[in-house]
Amino acid sequence: MTPPRRREKARHSARQQDTDRPRHSDRPRHTDRQQDIDQRQRPDRPRRRTSLRHSLRARLLASSVLVAVCSITATAWLAVQGTSESLSVEQGETLASDTRIHDELVGYAATHPSWEGVDATVQELSEQTGRRIALATENRRPIADSAESGSDSPAALPPRASSVVDPLAVDVTLVPEGVDRIDPRAVGPFALNPEDRARLLELAEEGTACLMELYGITAEVEVGPSGRPSVTASESDQGMWADIWFDCGLELLDEPVGTERDALAALAGLTEPCLDPGGEGVEFRMDGATGLPEAVPASMTPERADPVAPSPADDARAPLEPGDASPPPADPSEEPGSGAGPVEEEWGPVGGNGAPDEAPQTTDEGERALEEEREAEAQLLDEERTALEEEPLLPEPDGAWAGPVSPELDQRSADCVDSARRELLDPHVAPAALLFIDDPAEDPAAGLSLSREGVLRVSSVVLLVLVLTVGVSVTVSTRLARPVRALTGAVLRMRAGEGAGRVEVRDSGELGQLAAAFNEMSEHLERLEEQRKAMVSDVSHELRTPLSNLRGWLEAAQDGVADLQPERMEMLVGETLLLQAIIDDLQDLALADAGKLRLSPEPVEAGSLVEQVVASHRLRADEAGLRLIVEADGVVLRADRTRLAQAVGNLVGNALRHTSAPGTVTVRARREGPDAVIEVADTGAGIAPEDLPQVFDRFWRAEKSRSRQTGGSGLGLAIVRNLAELHGGSITVESTLGVGSTFTLRLPLSGPERTRTPTP
Repeated sequence: MTPPRRREKARHSARQQDTDRPRHSDRPRHTDRQQDIDQRQRPDRPRRRTSLRHSLRARLLASSVLVAVCSITATAWLAVQGTSESLSVEQGETLASDTRIHDELVGYAATHPSWEGVDATVQELSEQTGRRIALATENRRPIADSAESGSDSPAALPPRASSVVDPLAVDVTLVPEGVDRIDPRAVGPFALNPEDRARLLELAEEGTACLMELYGITAEVEVGPSGRPSVTASESDQGMWADIWFDCGLELLDEPVGTERDALAALAGLTEPCLDPGGEGVEFRMDGATGLPEAVPASMTPERADPVAPSPADDARAPLEPGDASPPPADPSEEPGSGAGPVEEEWGPVGGNGAPDEAPQTTDEGERALEEEREAEAQLLDEERTALEEEPLLPEPDGAWAGPVSPELDQRSADCVDSARRELLDPHVAPAALLFIDDPAEDPAAGLSLSREGVLRVSSVVLLVLVLTVGVSVTVSTRLARPVRALTGAVLRMRAGEGAGRVEVRDSGELGQLAAAFNEMSEHLERLEEQRKAMVSDVSHELRTPLSNLRGWLEAAQDGVADLQPERMEMLVGETLLLQAIIDDLQDLALADAGKLRLSPEPVEAGSLVEQVVASHRLRADEAGLRLIVEADGVVLRADRTRLAQAVGNLVGNALRHTSAPGTVTVRARREGPDAVIEVADTGAGIAPEDLPQVFDRFWRAEKSRSRQTGGSGLGLAIVRNLAELHGGSITVESTLGVGSTFTLRLPLSGPERTRTPTP
């Protein structure tokens, strides 16, 4: 049996071996482990800022803003277009309705001498248009009001009149520029009696039949407000010679009848006092196309002037021969230019069959003249037909089909004629009245009605916005889903045991940072896996050697090959203590890795603790020929005394093993700001710069042969690092080959703030 003192010495020697100097193993290591450790020791490092262009939030916000802007723009455009269209349609309908109401009432006034009986017309227009219609005199005395129908009290008139209803002075906004402001329906005394209407209508129908039969010209008969018919041809047939007009006797439609002659005479009488006595005078004739009187200068009467207002002498005069320049006046005292008077007839009016309209003279001279005139007309008709067959059809410059156009009058004569017409028509039309038209009552239940174009426009814009939204959503979701799918695939490969997954980083935004973090995690897991495998290999190697020694000597003793001498027994006990030390260190590391290694902080005087640790290693230093020096100040910190002594002891034992005699190991304790600093410096061989990152790795040795010449388990420095981290501190090393190494343990004076999980 080994004496207790020798056994305790062997146990102490075995425990000192757990702080061996790091040595290379025969397994390759990663040179970036220290960098990985430093990164994991800084959990609160600031995050890398993401540029706004690559930010996920910015992309989602930009896509949402894009869709919102397009939707708002489309909505605003649709609202503007729909409102504009509705307003335009409503304004157009209102204007058309107002124009119709005004025209209907002007027509009523033009055909009635008073407003009596207009109530029915006003009520009918109000029902058709849905608007209130009121008529009042110029002093706002009501004439008719659609609002008074079925009401006991009269409704107040609107403050402003819509227009003035006056058939003799039509609103300038409702008639084309340059057109007479007297409504054409105001015919007054120019209205034909039923007999004249029937006769002229028959003449017009015979003329249209003649045009179709002789020349193939399609013409229509139109009846004017006065009852006078007129013949109009289609646009394609308006290029015929104007003389064809006379071939079918249509010029007779321009001749005035009895009532018109009386009206023309009255008009001439009203005009004459207003004319300039020295002027050329004005003569009147009927316009067959409109049924209205037409004034021409007396000196510019056309060669074939239409009979306008013949005197009694003209009725008794025989028709002149074609070619006579001017007929002799019936009364020598009546000469042109003396004032307003009727235009003298050049031919007696004839019917559609050539019979005279008035009874011809019974003298032989009149019969001969009439016969000669008919022969001349027949000859002229044959010549014109021959010319039409040989010459092309020539259109008139203005495209009009009717006969000659009257020249313009001078301004004074025109004003006189206009004044005379109004005076002549005034007794036959209703007096001027104010027209009030109220806007239709708004229907609250009526919604916005869209036209077909509006519905198509709304549908198109909605479809466009929908397509844009889907396109933006698909684009953004695709760009977001692609890296997520890549990360998912890498995670599944890692779970399946296919090794550490990697994803390609194509973005600098949040997803790019996530991919980079995943790659770092994957690399870290890969390193941890390699370290785990290396640790298992190292543990098995470290345990194999002492176990092999124990087994070999025990089997040899069992077989009687070797005797267990006291020296051999002491060696076997030392191997057993070494195994126990390795197992204890592994247990400490396992507890630290699991976060179950607890500390019991208390005030510790660093100087006395260092003296105690150095005293426990003094004998070993003396045996090795080394000097142990202590330089300690009175520094007090909160720490677990046992664990801190274990850490300092590991550093001192490690320095003693790797320092050759006559060397020096110096242990210092001092205060630097809020920290307590404990340094262990030696004058040993030093550590190569490329080996410094692996100093605190488990089972790492500087000797590639993994020999146990210096002793130790290879776990001492790893335990020191874990204990330093548990105290909220750190451990660093500085070394120069051939000079020595300095290990610096830095701990906060206030002690550990919270329970920390050490770095594995």
